[in-house]
Amino acid sequence: MNKKIDVALIYKKSYNYFQPEHFDRTSYDFFFNALKRNERLNISYYPCEKKFDISKIKNKCDVILLPNNRTDGSPDVLIDIKNSNIPVVSRTGDPYDAKKYNQTEFCEINKIDCLFSNHPDSFIYRYYPKKIKHKTIIYGLEPELYQNVPPFKTRIKDRILITGAMGRTDLRNRAANYILNPGRSGWYHYKLRTLCKELDCVEYHGMKGKKYVNEDYPTYTSRYRAIIAATTFYPTLKYWENSAAGCLTFMEITEKNNGYFLGYKDNETSVFINEKNYQTKLEEFISDPDNPKWEEIADAGREYTMNNLTNDQATNELVKLIDELIK
Repeated sequence: MNKKIDVALIYKKSYNYFQPEHFDRTSYDFFFNALKRNERLNISYYPCEKKFDISKIKNKCDVILLPNNRTDGSPDVLIDIKNSNIPVVSRTGDPYDAKKYNQTEFCEINKIDCLFSNHPDSFIYRYYPKKIKHKTIIYGLEPELYQNVPPFKTRIKDRILITGAMGRTDLRNRAANYILNPGRSGWYHYKLRTLCKELDCVEYHGMKGKKYVNEDYPTYTSRYRAIIAATTFYPTLKYWENSAAGCLTFMEITEKNNGYFLGYKDNETSVFINEKNYQTKLEEFISDPDNPKWEEIADAGREYTMNNLTNDQATNELVKLIDELIK
């Protein structure tokens, strides 16, 4: 067995996504639960304020891990990192925010050796220079939350669920966003999702405040046989969460969002949709929801997801990355 890797997770005490009461548990589950389950990793946690002096961890760790390359979650400065040989790995969030939050400069100041994210390289390098290393690690799905899902046949079959942020369809709002908020609007990022929501067969409730009404996300989604995951420029966690819930997942997979890297196969583990075929594809299900092929696709998608795209597989990929950096 390979030796243990000592990891120093350094983060700001105030980081919103690490707070116990925060509604989005994705970050907390990965950094505080999943990493500790990996037999290769020995995690030490170092909450701090704006700065962190790495002399505190000299000879105590093999690698430094940061929750993101932004100063909301990570210290502004790792003091004396320029004189250290300890590799630094950081997660990154939405890459289109890289310029807004000076994330490239953050990488340089804190000598980050490699970023990781759910995004493909093709999307990352639209916003980051090639000199910054990046590895795609598909994280976010806690397997325990999806162990027990209701049988496909017992679920709602006359509606197709859709969740998440939406755009505005009125031309005045779209024109205003094009001028005043270019590249930031819901219509820009979720065009197909927004179009799907307008169909009579699609169910959308949104959230009350920051929570789904009376239910957590796995419970909510697994009430339905079919669900839609659609984002214009890159796949999000909903793609593999919905599949893990045992839903027949209609996924926007196109050349534009390069969703093929997830590994799903059209009509085998999901159903691919785009702006040209979505109405036909959704109508095919809603007109014949008891066709056994839908359950077969849903089951195959769930099996693929649980075997390949959970936080446990993600931590294994992170270990491979760290091994490369410290060898």
